[in-house]
Amino acid sequence: MSKAPGQAHYVKVNVDLENGEPVFSYRHFNGEPCEGDVTITEAGTITYQLNDNTGKGLKFTGVGFITPFDGIVDAVTISSDGTLIQMVDLDNTPGTTKFQFVLSNAANTLLVLSPDPEVINRDVK
Repeated sequence: MSKAPGQAHYVKVNVDLENGEPVFSYRHFNGEPCEGDVTITEAGTITYQLNDNTGKGLKFTGVGFITPFDGIVDAVTISSDGTLIQMVDLDNTPGTTKFQFVLSNAANTLLVLSPDPEVINRDVK
């Protein structure tokens, strides 16, 4: 039996440059700082919005999972403009999964990796 997504989580992913290197920070949409981690207690969608302060034309191009077959996150979509990533979590599997955002940039053909936030499933139904 599958569950329809109902719970929504929104996190802003801010990327700044410090000494020429990208530095990631995360904020809830209410402006409060956070670690980028999200704890899920029911089926839902997690939306990460990119806020590129680097002037390098960063865009989301993917999400790399340390354990892609653990069943924690069920699907990932990226907006056509590369500013939003949505993760669907049906909350069927308890546990924690780590991932990194993969970003392209307009300055060269190299890819940028974020630090690894987590999705944590609790109270699986």
